[in-house]
Amino acid sequence: MPQLSRTGVSLEDDLLQEFDRLISKRGYANRSEAIRDLIREALLGERVKSNKPVVGTLTIVYDHHVPNLAQKLTEVQHHAGAMILAATHIHLDHHYCLEVVIMKGRGRDLQAVADGMLALRGVELGKLVLTNSGARLKHGGNTHSHEE
Repeated sequence: MPQLSRTGVSLEDDLLQEFDRLISKRGYANRSEAIRDLIREALLGERVKSNKPVVGTLTIVYDHHVPNLAQKLTEVQHHAGAMILAATHIHLDHHYCLEVVIMKGRGRDLQAVADGMLALRGVELGKLVLTNSGARLKHGGNTHSHEE
């Protein structure tokens, strides 16, 4: 287990009360856990902006009756090459399919692949979720992974 350090934070009473309601609603055991997650989320945002390696899932819902759409989605994935780790496809009903694409690469590259799929006619909705690959915060505030 990593060594822990203590720090203090000053907050207005009303902000702290709202934060306590939020962490209770989300099921956190204490403020420290919630603050750690907020810090990780902020660091991830910087990691994506700086185009460092990340992993992600793209979830899309599309109308499989749109001509050539399934083929176009497959072509985008093939063109992305090694960034695509896996894809899962299910039929939701007579018209719609759901596909989850698991990707690994640099943040901007994954965003470009996702944008290419989301822009196709017949893709009704979708969302790209990016995260790091389990890298821990190291000394000096830098995140490290095996790919950097």
